[in-house]
Amino acid sequence: MLSSLLLGALAGVALGLTGAGGGILAIPLLTFGAGLSQTQAAPIALVAISLAATLGAMLGLRDGVVRYRAALLIGGAGMLVAPAGVWLAHRAPPAALTLSLAVVMALSALTMYRRSLEQPARTGAGRPALPVCYWSAKTGRFVWTRSCAAALTGIGLVAGAISGLLGVGGGFVLVPAFTRLSNLRVDAIVSTSQAVIALVSAAGALAAAGQQDMQWQVALPFTLAAMGALIGARLLARRLSPRLVQRSFALLSGGIATALLVRAAQGGLA
Repeated sequence: MLSSLLLGALAGVALGLTGAGGGILAIPLLTFGAGLSQTQAAPIALVAISLAATLGAMLGLRDGVVRYRAALLIGGAGMLVAPAGVWLAHRAPPAALTLSLAVVMALSALTMYRRSLEQPARTGAGRPALPVCYWSAKTGRFVWTRSCAAALTGIGLVAGAISGLLGVGGGFVLVPAFTRLSNLRVDAIVSTSQAVIALVSAAGALAAAGQQDMQWQVALPFTLAAMGALIGARLLARRLSPRLVQRSFALLSGGIATALLVRAAQGGLA
């Protein structure tokens, strides 16, 4: 019980600070900390991250920073393919899933570290000069074009597939993509990503729960702690340097990726 609360709090803090880290950290936290296999941990992680991200998105809606049309488009695309990822995960060798998660975490760590290096050289939140998806400050909406809609749909498909396959929220795909493709502010990127994560993770959680029993004795405290920690992390994020948060998350993800590689080499998870 106590360990599940602590592990959930760590996932919630990561999700609240980065808009990306909670989902990708949840599986390693549950496998290393609670002794679960990756397929056992996946539905718990998806439920916890979905509910925590829903809370974060609601707070973002209250503050008027969630781009809900973009979130619905991306999330809808992700929800279509997430169940297929879950189906594949239950038929893949455990060692292959562990190796895949390690690679994804390593790429996420590298991306986050590069973002921390690029941030000072850019204006605002690392905005591109010619964004594919342009957000108008006058209307408070995206200027929708065919290329923008296609890009956001593609992001959703990738995030949904990875979410279902590996039991992660997909935020590590969403946040860098929003940063590269749009001129959204940091708070809008984080909150909109959380709205997408809520949708995609919910679809993956339902599909995963239908294929095996949920371990509620772990899931409930983990989820409640993640939701509570996310609220505190959102308040803390306003006082922390984005570069510090990104580099800390990158180092943590890199370390966990290394541990997962070692475990995969030893035969994967039980």
